[in-house]
Amino acid sequence: MKLADLRKLSIRKQLKIRFLLSNGMECVITEHGIAQVPALRRVPDFNLEQELTGVSQFVLEPAIVDAKTPMKPRAVSVEELSGMLAPASAAADHDEE
Repeated sequence: MKLADLRKLSIRKQLKIRFLLSNGMECVITEHGIAQVPALRRVPDFNLEQELTGVSQFVLEPAIVDAKTPMKPRAVSVEELSGMLAPASAAADHDEE
């Protein structure tokens, strides 16, 4: 799983995807596909792509809150999130043929 995959998913599903970095900071991928580390106050001494390989749990939350059908933030494992990404990449491979 790559950061670009998470960015595409967040845009397509209009989600905010949160995960903890090894230094204790949190990364948020917005519904616009932008990866942000809100607590960051200087040039980072880490690479988000490398940090992503060590993440075991993500929190998905809706970017748009609908009063009729509210969706609570939910924790998902790497395997579950990879499963959400797999159909999109398989469809893209099929379109190229």
